[in-house]
Amino acid sequence: MEQIKAVIFDMDGVLLDTESMCDKTWAAALAEKGVRNDLGAIDKCRGTNLSDTLRILKDLYGKDFPAEQFMKRSGELFHEMEASFGIPVMPFAAQILKYLKPRYRLALASSTKKTSVCRQLGNAGLLEYFETLTTGDMVVHGKPDPEIYALACKSLGLEPEVCVAVEDSPNGIKSASSCGMRTIMVPDKVQPDKELLPLIWKVCGNLGEIERIL
Repeated sequence: MEQIKAVIFDMDGVLLDTESMCDKTWAAALAEKGVRNDLGAIDKCRGTNLSDTLRILKDLYGKDFPAEQFMKRSGELFHEMEASFGIPVMPFAAQILKYLKPRYRLALASSTKKTSVCRQLGNAGLLEYFETLTTGDMVVHGKPDPEIYALACKSLGLEPEVCVAVEDSPNGIKSASSCGMRTIMVPDKVQPDKELLPLIWKVCGNLGEIERIL
């Protein structure tokens, strides 16, 4: 096993508790359109970028579903909530980044667009920890495709084999694993199943537990 040189973090559901906010805004946006939120759409879309999310929504709700309008409305509701209450930081997020920074190179691989990543991490006081940011608007295919993690490793000038990904979603784990990285899963909304476990190097109950591994 080659020596680990970098740790690459997902953002949503790992560093920031945006997933809980998205659950509420998706449910509200679906209700406005008279659509029942019972197809597990949001779980299938966790970790994906916008283009893949639109495709998944069409697959689930039918080709006539106004996916673009739905995402726009969900985004509006999210921004209203963010402006009113802010975005909660996940437990131990600042602590683990402070611990890792002197020991490894740190990067981000988030399916969220760059402007939102910079704003949200900046407001949380976490942006300064990352050497590079790879975001959803920089790739053609989002997670579970390996493209975003391949690009994140490239941004550091490192091979995937010496990088570790920290993820909360199955799509994220699949993306990093298929890129050739070791993966740490810190489950948020979705627990790993028997099919996902072989792709995971370590499972942690929270970010603080990573100190025992790295």
